[in-house]
Amino acid sequence: MLNNIGLPGLLLIAVVVLVLFGRGKISSLMGEVGKGITAFKKGVKDGTEELEDQMAEEAKDVTPAEEKDKA
Repeated sequence: MLNNIGLPGLLLIAVVVLVLFGRGKISSLMGEVGKGITAFKKGVKDGTEELEDQMAEEAKDVTPAEEKDKA
């Protein structure tokens, strides 16, 4: 269905949306979308770092007891 929409169809849709909502409303909406994407990326990064830290804390020390005494 969407494969049949060409460039003229997309331009028509863009013009209709612009007329209905106005330039200011669309601009503020896109700003909010950008903030949401940034917050999502930050959350994923923080979650990954938290998991890596947790894995590092759970890592076992496999050094033999004799080697530990020497250090």
